[in-house]
This record gives sequence, C-alpha cells and structure tokens, in this order.
Amino acid sequence: MTRLDHDTQTTSPHLGKQPQSKTDLFISFSKLALQGFGGVLAIVQRELVEKKQWLTREEFLEDWAVAQILPGPNVVNLSLMIGDRYFGFRGALAALAGMLTFPLVIVLVLAAVFGGVADTPAAQGALRGMGAVAAGLIAATGIKLIGALQHNVMGMTVCWGLAVLSFVAIGLLRWPLVWVLLGVGGIACLWAYRCMEATQPTEGAP
Repeated sequence: MTRLDHDTQTTSPHLGKQPQSKTDLFISFSKLALQGFGGVLAIVQRELVEKKQWLTREEFLEDWAVAQILPGPNVVNLSLMIGDRYFGFRGALAALAGMLTFPLVIVLVLAAVFGGVADTPAAQGALRGMGAVAAGLIAATGIKLIGALQHNVMGMTVCWGLAVLSFVAIGLLRWPLVWVLLGVGGIACLWAYRCMEATQPTEGAP
C-alpha cells in the first residue's frame, strides 16, 4: 500500500464523494448556512447527503447524533467534525468559518433593522409562522431518516422504543434534556455496545 493510499484511508473513511479542498469546505458550508433559516436540519441533510454525497444517510445519522449531544449548536459541531475528518484542524476551521461568517454579518444587520419593529403585530405573526415552518421541516427530515435505522445494530423495534421514550420524556413529561440524554442515551449506548459484542465473531472461531 502506498503512502497516498494510507493517507486517503485514514483521513477519508467515506468511499463516496468528498470535499476537494479547504476552500470547497468554506464555500459549501457558507452556502449551507445561508439557506438554514429555522429548519437547518433539513438543509444540512439535503446538502451533505443528497446533493454533495459527502455522507451516507447512516453516516449522517450517526454524526448528527454526536453533534446533537455535544455542547454548542449541533450544525456547528457537525461542520467541525466533517472539516477535521478530511483536512484536519485547518479543515475544521475552514468549515467553521463558512458556517459563521456570512450568517454573523446578516444577523447583525437584521438585529439593527428588526429592533425597531420587533413589537409590531406583523413581525410577531411572521415569527410564529416561520416557527411552524421550521418545525415541519425538522419533522419531515426526521421521517426521511427513519429508513437509515434499518441497518442499526439494535434493530428497528428497539430504535422505535427509544424514540418514543425520548418523545414522552421531553415532549409530554417535560423532563430536562440533560437527564434524558444521560438516562435514555446511556441505556441506548450500553444496549448498542452489547449488540455489537454479540455480533462480533468469537475469538478463535473459523
């Protein structure tokens, strides 16, 4: 195996398409950030999985789960993970810069403009309408990603059970998110580890 082959395998685990350069990362995440009004999950999944094909649905689901439980905005965490995966620390910085530069400028401008009309009924109604659209986008993306759970080591039944349990705990019982992550998430991690151990070939087996 040549050195180039070895470097490619260690930095680019995904066998499909990948970013061509750190500039490609910056531009791609800038475009993604400029589209992410409210329902950013839907935009991220469409851009990275369906259009650019940097991730499969299964890889996206796994990476998003990690980004979701880490401190900070989940999409920012995801951009850091992807940038680092392909180009190391500089790639992570390039992806992060793409996610934050233009949205920061736009937010500062909108904050200055919106400050004078924030209390008007029209502005309040617009915000409520955008909130409903964002919720719909997130729900639609979640439904689209259900198929990726078919290959989950725990099986669809357990995955559905954990999803329902999380929904009841957060949506109905209003439990704090951190305790749900530690409780339900911890149980899920232990169960997945047990399932992975059960599927590993026994040492010394033919």
